Amino acid sequence: MDLDPVLSDDGDSAAAAAAGRSICHTGCGRPSRVCLCPYLPPSPLPTSTTVVILHHPHALRRNPLSTLPLLARSLSNLHLLPGRRLASSSASLLAPPSPNPVLLLYPSPGAADLASWCRSTPPSARASPTLLLLDGTWRQAKEMHAASLPLLSSLGVIPVALPVDSGVDGDSMFESELVVKKEPHKGCISTMEAVARALRLLEPEGKGEEIEDAMLRVLRAMVAFQAEHLQNRTVKPRVKMRKKKELRREEHSKPAKQC
Repeated sequence: MDLDPVLSDDGDSAAAAAAGRSICHTGCGRPSRVCLCPYLPPSPLPTSTTVVILHHPHALRRNPLSTLPLLARSLSNLHLLPGRRLASSSASLLAPPSPNPVLLLYPSPGAADLASWCRSTPPSARASPTLLLLDGTWRQAKEMHAASLPLLSSLGVIPVALPVDSGVDGDSMFESELVVKKEPHKGCISTMEAVARALRLLEPEGKGEEIEDAMLRVLRAMVAFQAEHLQNRTVKPRVKMRKKKELRREEHSKPAKQC
């Protein structure tokens, strides 16, 4: 498993350390009061699918809700690549021996539904696939996808996607036990949930369900901790900002002072 060095200290643990709170250094790396070690697999889960994640350099340092640190502790056949585009040096990871396919899980216009692709592809032709994902904000992922297209096209990567309904707003963590933060559309999910859903389809029958269940157990616990934190937090009401036009109009409407 190839890990970016920053995974040893995710956003939560860095913030906790700065605040002087105790950290679970030997396990999940999170603050001790929201430790996820009891929910993580005893050891990283082996998969026949090689999972490769290109993550934006800011995905960990500026996003305390990133699921990458948990993914790194959940899967053994995982490679994390920091960057804004796929480098040619990564080609060896994305060019496995034939007939193993390389799948890009990203909702591009030409992407095939992953479940449909699995049904139409014989198991012998997808026994050891490589699954590539892009991790960052949706804007960052779109830029990373565009910047990486030349290399992806030259490698014959197959674009696939999970169902997304762009006509319906996404859920928040108070509406779904798996949503880490408010998503723009129905079907937009965290990187960890996307990997879990994909492995359910790609792994051999029976094994995929077990891997998905184990990964979603960790994600549910993380979301539950975050939702509890937000519910108990006291938030001061924001001062309403008023436009200069409103202030001038209000000033002009005041009666003139009598001398």
